[in-house]
Amino acid sequence: MLHKELRLPKNFALKASAVAAVIILSLLYLVPTLGGKLPSWWTSILPADKIHLGLDLQGGMHLILEVEVDKAVASAVERTSQELIRKMRDEKIRFIRPQAHPDSTITTVLPHESDWAKFEDMVTQNYPDYKLLPSRTLADGKIKATLQLDAAAAKKIEEQAAVQALETIRNRIDQFGVSEPEILPQAGGRILVQLPGIKDPQRAVALIGKTAQLEFKLVDDKVNPSTVTKATLPPGDQLMYMYERDRASGRVSKDPIVVRRRVAMTGETITDARVQMDSQYNEPYVSVAFDSRGARQFADITTRNVKKRLAIILDGKVQSAPVIQEPITGGEARISGDFTMEEARDLAVVLRSGALPAPVKILEERTVGPSLGQDSIEQGFISMVVGFVLVVIFILIYYRLAGIVANLALMLNMVIIIAALSAFQATLTLPGIAGIILTIGMAVDANVLIFERIREELRMGKTPYAAVEAGYGKATVTILDANITTLIAALVLFQFGTGAIRGFAVTLSIGIASSLFTAITFTRLLFDLYVHQFRPKKLLI
Repeated sequence: MLHKELRLPKNFALKASAVAAVIILSLLYLVPTLGGKLPSWWTSILPADKIHLGLDLQGGMHLILEVEVDKAVASAVERTSQELIRKMRDEKIRFIRPQAHPDSTITTVLPHESDWAKFEDMVTQNYPDYKLLPSRTLADGKIKATLQLDAAAAKKIEEQAAVQALETIRNRIDQFGVSEPEILPQAGGRILVQLPGIKDPQRAVALIGKTAQLEFKLVDDKVNPSTVTKATLPPGDQLMYMYERDRASGRVSKDPIVVRRRVAMTGETITDARVQMDSQYNEPYVSVAFDSRGARQFADITTRNVKKRLAIILDGKVQSAPVIQEPITGGEARISGDFTMEEARDLAVVLRSGALPAPVKILEERTVGPSLGQDSIEQGFISMVVGFVLVVIFILIYYRLAGIVANLALMLNMVIIIAALSAFQATLTLPGIAGIILTIGMAVDANVLIFERIREELRMGKTPYAAVEAGYGKATVTILDANITTLIAALVLFQFGTGAIRGFAVTLSIGIASSLFTAITFTRLLFDLYVHQFRPKKLLI
């Protein structure tokens, strides 16, 4: 019977292999965080990701943005009014130019009452989101028609604008090169942006907030821009300004330019944008490429307007207005505007990531300095070390030999947690450190349950092997029950929490899983090995 008791469990080799694999993987993932510069052979075949520190630990920028969704609705109504012009021309309906209004309505005037039925039929078939209000006969006998955007359609445009703005901002920040940014939607069309470790906050703000509405409009060279005023502008024209920087003095001049109000083409068909260098002037410019639809549209515009000027307008400012020398059929265009290299790179980023559907304004801007982050790291590290040391000393004194086993498990637990944060590329925050400190206590709690159960079995006269077997067998269910319920709560916090709460939930979840492994598997392995090798008559516990 004694020989049978002292045999190693059947699954001992499997447990030993699992523990060895976990320890080796953890150490491999721990090296990039603890070590300095890694050799090239390491990064090519072994893990090279370090723990990412959150905004509260390494400093950075905290922003709360608000998408001006009402302007997205106004822009949609304006586009519809422009489309209405083309549609009525195709349907051969006589009209006076439609106008979009701030109350999400579009008005137009039909010269004859006979056009009303045809107009009504066109609106019903092509504009389901708009309601045609009753017509009104003017004093001169003309018919005033009014289209009203449906409230549900307006709400949908607002929601889509908020979602699209979130994705556009995320794409821009990803291309800006910020590691582990946090970009989360908030109530009321707001967006939370946290950029840890950012070095140039003002450039980031400019990049995030740039609307990047790219438009191409034909220049009306028949009008003298230096003498024309808004009152004398021909119908369908628009007075704008082109800003040019003098290469010698660096001064920026503001020159008027008259363009057609009608947008010849927008930048929504852009597929790529790259910075190039002008060999003649040695200045950067941005080369943009269009998709097949955009390439056809651009080729059509340049073919029909050879020897005319085409204004390239970004966010309401004319960047350049080159003369179309010949049809451009390659699906590419060039945007120059006396850019610096940094300005050209940022413009390429915002064009690649797409235009914002509506402007965003900054409601809150807060910069966390690296010194505050360093203080947080030091204080958090000190609290973690103090808590760890106190627990280790208490367990060692109270449980003696078993305390050594528990402390080894606790050390392994810390290694696994840090390695897991590196492996999952999670962000360590100050609340995350609090989660690790809490995990230290919870990890010991499982060992306390097991050791107390073993003590009871020993007091009942059982042999060390039988006491260990019974202690683990009876305490495991209780340990699983307590830790799994806590894990569920942590997962709920991670799913529905934001910012600091999620940081706490991440380390707590990893810590619970790790402590279950070390308390149930690792310590049992050490006890089985000790009892088998030394065959003690009693356990110091």
